[in-house]
Amino acid sequence: MNLLGKLAVFCALAGLALAPAASDAAESKPGPAAEAGRLQVQHVEVRNSQVGPVVLLKIKNKAIPIFVDAIVAESIQAALMGQKLRRPLTHDLMRTVLEGFDGKVTQVVVTLKERTFYAALTVVVRGTSKVFDSRSSDAIALAIHFKAPILVGQDLVDSQGIDLDQPEPKPRGSQT
Repeated sequence: MNLLGKLAVFCALAGLALAPAASDAAESKPGPAAEAGRLQVQHVEVRNSQVGPVVLLKIKNKAIPIFVDAIVAESIQAALMGQKLRRPLTHDLMRTVLEGFDGKVTQVVVTLKERTFYAALTVVVRGTSKVFDSRSSDAIALAIHFKAPILVGQDLVDSQGIDLDQPEPKPRGSQT
């Protein structure tokens, strides 16, 4: 298939993915962060750790660590720094596709279920708002690309947040 044919297939698939489908996504009205006890993440930081890249969602004096793969970490870091990578990554492509359809990410809500982080990614295309289930790392990357708010519940901050005012605890089972 030639380049024009591939582009036509891609655009058709993107159009289908963005078309209203009640079974794929629930309609949503983006609301203020105060709704349902949600807090807006104030700062996002990418760090390397002994077990791999970690994204820190900072709220007040706490940070929620979310471990991500190296590609997502690179995408988030580049977006945070306002840098354009040599070749577009998936998040760059998604941003371009959404913008091509006059769409944007308006907010991300990160939750935790059974020790796994999830995200509700709210996308608005031509006035129609949809919420999509997403990996938290992908949703965070897209939120940063679109400068959209990232929201978390107070319960998540309380249960998973690491106090930034205290020294880091030593890993369990380590000797002093």
